[in-house]
Amino acid sequence: MSTKTVTEQKSAVIEHRDQLIASFAKGEKPKDRWRIGTEHEKFVYKTDDHRAPSYDEPGGIRDLLMALTEFGWSPVIEGGNVIAMSGSDGSISLEPAGQFELSGAPLDNLHQTCAETGRHLEQVLKVGEKLGIGFLGLGMWPDKTRAELPIMPKGRYAIMLRHMPRVGSMGLDMMLRTCTIQVNLDYSSEADMVKKFRVGLALQPLATALFANSPFTEGKPNGMLSYRSHIWSDTDPARTGMLPFVFEEGFGYERYADYALDVPMYFVYRDGKYIDAAGLSFRDFLRGELSVLPGELPTIDDWNDHLSTAFPEVRLKSFLEMRGADGGPWNRICALPAFWVGLLYDQGALDAAWDLVKGWDMDGRETLRSSVPRLALDAPLPGGGTLRDIAGEVLDIAHAGLAARARLDAGGSNETGFLDPLREIVRSGKVPAQALLDRYHGAWGESVAPIYDEMRF
Repeated sequence: MSTKTVTEQKSAVIEHRDQLIASFAKGEKPKDRWRIGTEHEKFVYKTDDHRAPSYDEPGGIRDLLMALTEFGWSPVIEGGNVIAMSGSDGSISLEPAGQFELSGAPLDNLHQTCAETGRHLEQVLKVGEKLGIGFLGLGMWPDKTRAELPIMPKGRYAIMLRHMPRVGSMGLDMMLRTCTIQVNLDYSSEADMVKKFRVGLALQPLATALFANSPFTEGKPNGMLSYRSHIWSDTDPARTGMLPFVFEEGFGYERYADYALDVPMYFVYRDGKYIDAAGLSFRDFLRGELSVLPGELPTIDDWNDHLSTAFPEVRLKSFLEMRGADGGPWNRICALPAFWVGLLYDQGALDAAWDLVKGWDMDGRETLRSSVPRLALDAPLPGGGTLRDIAGEVLDIAHAGLAARARLDAGGSNETGFLDPLREIVRSGKVPAQALLDRYHGAWGESVAPIYDEMRF
């Protein structure tokens, strides 16, 4: 989730609807300025007993953040607490229960993205060793109950933790017990955004399947391969899902703005504090009728904050966010942006991907989305067959897209090699969660404890 960035510059007051739509249009960039922003979360645990450390204990999350000043990171303060770090590689932030996230810088190519990931992991492993802390790459805590997990001192999280149980049964699990990998991508025009959004939504279940990595809950198999993805099915229906309207004729910036306006608010940020506005309407805010700030109109910063509180499978801000993947190890952190950059950043690949999915109906897309957490590559496609039937073809399209980009490293290699972990998953026929279950029922003797040795960074 986003960490609030506060600047001295005063944000413009929203006086007319066109300003909302313009916030999306401002994201348009020519192709030579398209960038890749990768976000990845990991679980933090104490190496001696595998518990999740609290924020303020000696050797806990606060100390972990501050130890990164050794590498040039600068603390971000909220309410007197260090809640993030900023630096040349982007920002490091905390999820609600202390999951550690790097929101990477916008980069030109996947070689840079993977190098950034490598630097980050090298740094956190170095400071973690000093503090007795380890890091785990999974989509969900394999053994922790909600009650065993700490809460980080961030204002927006306190509001969300109160609100989540009102709107779904698994919102607290989403906040406290999951980790993801995401990639943020650019578009050149409204039409380009629309096509990328549609392909991204249609093929998001394939990404979920290939990265499925959360088969355990509280030490036992949970019947799912991506329980993290399943959790979103009952988190908050007003702000999640597959957004059927994206595939309707006429979809564009204005229609997404209408959707966002219908998403209930969480908060308003004023004078360094989060004001609880959970369940209130941004439309009322636009009329100066928000009950917690009567007579006050929202600013563009308020709108951008609000956009960050919608959680569909693909999200639009001034860029597109691909949100369907479980957390995982280093090579899959590099593979997710490779998958989406290959499909969306070359016109030939984007056209081929759209040709593959454009005939799917909404009922079929919804069935695919709802079945993929349990079935992964065996989830049914609209019109027949399974994801397994198209996985290799989609990777071939992504491979062609990356080859066409021709972004070379110092050794002359292009970006296609970053797809290799996904190629291996398709070749083996088993997604990561299925490989974990094999170990659980075999060498691990029906215990998840060995996961801390085998799946750590």
